[in-house]
Amino acid sequence: GTNLNRAFPIPGSSLAPSTSPSHPAAARGGNPSSTSRARSTPLLLQPPPSMASAARALGALIHRASSLSSSASALRSASLVHRNGPTGGASLFQGHVARRRISTFQPLCMGRRSCKIAGRKGAQNLKKMKRNSKIGKEIVAAIKKGGPSPSSNTALAAILEKVRELDVPKEVVERNIKRASEKGQDTYTEKIYEVYGFGGVGMVVEVLTDKITRSIADIRNVVKDCGAKLADPGSVTFRFRQARVVNIKVTDADKDQLLSVALDAGADDVIEPNFDDEDDSEEEVLERFYKIVTTSENYPVVLSKLQEEGLKFETDNGYELLPLNPIEVDDEAMELNKDLVFKLLELDDVDAVYTDQK
Repeated sequence: GTNLNRAFPIPGSSLAPSTSPSHPAAARGGNPSSTSRARSTPLLLQPPPSMASAARALGALIHRASSLSSSASALRSASLVHRNGPTGGASLFQGHVARRRISTFQPLCMGRRSCKIAGRKGAQNLKKMKRNSKIGKEIVAAIKKGGPSPSSNTALAAILEKVRELDVPKEVVERNIKRASEKGQDTYTEKIYEVYGFGGVGMVVEVLTDKITRSIADIRNVVKDCGAKLADPGSVTFRFRQARVVNIKVTDADKDQLLSVALDAGADDVIEPNFDDEDDSEEEVLERFYKIVTTSENYPVVLSKLQEEGLKFETDNGYELLPLNPIEVDDEAMELNKDLVFKLLELDDVDAVYTDQK
C-alpha cells in the first residue's frame, strides 16, 4: 500500500503501466460468453390423442417461448445499462476529458427500467453508508490524535462541522466517539492500493483502516478471487489526477450560466450528465448533477463564485481521482471490472474505488 498523501506528488510520471490480465476469459478460467448464451431444446409436439392434451401441449409451448423471450430481454437490457455506464457525461470544456466513470454499479434486474431504479437506490445507499463509515473513522482518528474536546482539537471541530452540513446521524457520531476511548482501539491510517483490472483498466482503492494487515489481506483475497492482480505502488496512480469536485443539480443551474461562472472562477472543467436516455422519467432526469472540477487551491474560489451567483451546490463534495485517459473496454471486461469494484466496496476498510474505465 501507499500513503495517500504521497500518492500523487509528481504529475506526468514516466512510469509505464505493467501488463494487466491479458484476457478476461482466461482470468476466469474459461469462456464466459459460452455460459451466458441461452440454450434452448426444441420442443417436439406429437399429434395429441385428444383436444385436452393438445391444449396442454400448446400452453407449454407458449409458456416456454414467453420465458425465453423474457430472459433474452433482460440480458439485452443489462447489456445496455452496462455499456451506457452509471455516471456517463460529457465535458463542457473543449479539448479536455476528465470523468470518473465507475463508482457504483447497476445490479442485474428483470427489465431495464426496474434495473436502473434499483441501481440508483443501491448507489445512493452505498454512497451514504461509505460516507458515514469514513466520517466515523475520521472522528476516531481525530480524537486519538488531539483529544475529545472540539474547543482544543481543531481537526475534530472541522469534522463535527462537516457532520452538521451532511446531516450525518447522531448515533454515528456518538458510537465513534465512544470507540475512540476504548482500550485496544488503534488509530486509523490512510492507505491506497493499486489493482490491474481487465481490458487494461487500472484501479485505485482508497482505504482508511485501523489494521493495515487486515485491509491488505482482505483486498488481496478479493482481487485474487476475481482473477485480477495487485499492482506495485505507483503502477496505476500516475494514470489519474486528484481534483476537487463540486456537484450541482441540473435543476439548480442553467448550463450556460454554470459554464460562465466556472470559467470566471478558474475551474478546470465542467462535466455534463448524460441526458440521452429516453427511458428516464422526468424525476430521474432532475436528479442528475453537473460536476465542476477544480484544484484544491481554487476550490474556495469556485464555491464563493457560485454563492455570489445564487447557485446551489451539494455540501457533500470532496476529492476525486479523475482518469487522464479513460479506457474503452468490451462488455465482458466491463462485467468483470464491475464485479471486482463491487466486491472491493463491500469491504469495511475500503472507502472508495476509482478506475480509468470509460
